[in-house]
Amino acid sequence: MEERVVVVDDDTLILKNANTVLSDAGFKVTCLKSGRLLLDYVERNTIDMLLLDIKMPELDGFETLILLRKWEKENAKKEIPVIFFTANDDCASETRGLSLGAMDFIRKPFVPEVLTLRVRNLLDLIRLQNDLHAEVERKTKEIEGLSLHVVHTLADAIDAKDAYTKGHSGRVADYSREIAKRAGYSFERQEEIYMMGLLHDVGKIGVPDAVINKPGRLTDEEFEKIKTHPVRGDKILRNIEEMPKLAIGARWHHERFDGRGYPDGLSGEEIPEEARIIAVADAYDAMTSNRSYRGFIPQDVVREELEKGSGTQFDPRFAAIMLEIINEDTEYKLHEQ
Repeated sequence: MEERVVVVDDDTLILKNANTVLSDAGFKVTCLKSGRLLLDYVERNTIDMLLLDIKMPELDGFETLILLRKWEKENAKKEIPVIFFTANDDCASETRGLSLGAMDFIRKPFVPEVLTLRVRNLLDLIRLQNDLHAEVERKTKEIEGLSLHVVHTLADAIDAKDAYTKGHSGRVADYSREIAKRAGYSFERQEEIYMMGLLHDVGKIGVPDAVINKPGRLTDEEFEKIKTHPVRGDKILRNIEEMPKLAIGARWHHERFDGRGYPDGLSGEEIPEEARIIAVADAYDAMTSNRSYRGFIPQDVVREELEKGSGTQFDPRFAAIMLEIINEDTEYKLHEQ
């Protein structure tokens, strides 16, 4: 595919010579006589390289580049690589041009071989940079995919400790992400809270199986052991430097909006938003999961409990979103199967 080079200069002879040299080198060349014509041209055409004269009537090269960069930003366009043409050996002009984002300068009158080599070398450099960027993105996605696989495996290991909560972590993660989506979170934040939801109970790894799986009522001492899992989870996750926010859900998903939760007794907006969301999702799944002593709770009762807990146990904003989800689930499919 031919690379597209645009030359902007008010000197007809320069345009003619540049067109001949670059066309012979295999580039697709467009010649324009002013900055205004360039600004019109970019709205309808793609450019791989721009050669721009500094001294032109009406709009000089610097003014043209400033307007071009503004247009690119407003229209979310990738910046066009720019080489300035200049007839002067002027350090101040070079400094200003480079500060505006120019990649190189070529003296006029130009040497054909130099012009061709400068354009070719810069286009090759840009291609290499783009290839490197694409490779980094690909590897990053591979790593993220691997990380998610590891997190899912860990979540399954957590759930396996509790005979009565199979799939709990995954469902809490799904519900949390949906609440976050409806609350207007960005895609990145939705994915963050999904990961937090998957690992919110990671601290249960340190709680004895006999306590977690006890079918009857827990003693006060046993309940105190259960209540250690948020702090244990925080200690496990806070050391993951790549995801510094991961510990938020683990530590604070048992805080209450009225301040009567644990481990820190936070209230209202003292509790991080992500933990407030996970608290709602966690409570919903607890009510809609099967237990040794009962099946999942009827939907109307779940709705009543969330309404009753809004403003006391739960952040009213996120409880309202969960109630919205419940009301849409007319066939009551959102429960442990």
